[in-house]
Amino acid sequence: MITLTVNGRDHRLNADPDTPLLYVLREDLALNAAKFGCGLGQCGACTVIVDGKAVLSCVTPVLLLEGKKVTTLEGLGTIADPAPIQRAFIEEQAAQCGFCIAGMVMRAQALLQRNARPTDEQIRVELESHLCRCGTHMRILRAVHRAAKLMQSADASDGQESVR
Repeated sequence: MITLTVNGRDHRLNADPDTPLLYVLREDLALNAAKFGCGLGQCGACTVIVDGKAVLSCVTPVLLLEGKKVTTLEGLGTIADPAPIQRAFIEEQAAQCGFCIAGMVMRAQALLQRNARPTDEQIRVELESHLCRCGTHMRILRAVHRAAKLMQSADASDGQESVR
């Protein structure tokens, strides 16, 4: 038995310790935002956040995640109340086909958690590992900047210094 904390909830799973996190998320927990792209950790479609860091779930065995906090796109916000990063991607119409976008959103969220005001270059470097052929790259840049401003506004109104 393996216990995983995903989106703030503990899950006891009877999974082989070598099973990639992506399979557990999709098959056992019905969390389908992270996508299977290449299965080799080269495309970024499966990106989730583990303890604040962007992680490729298709090549990360669940054995390594016991005691860590996993966040998926589903854990950021809801359709009725999207997180700032989700809202920004929607408002900037940064998704086209939608296949890779969940991974990009998660990697951008991890970036904003450690750098509240990234430059265009920092965003580009962070997202360069994601394979995307849609052509919305300028919208994605704008969305990350918009999310940073939304997060700063939310923090100021909450009187907090942390980033959601």
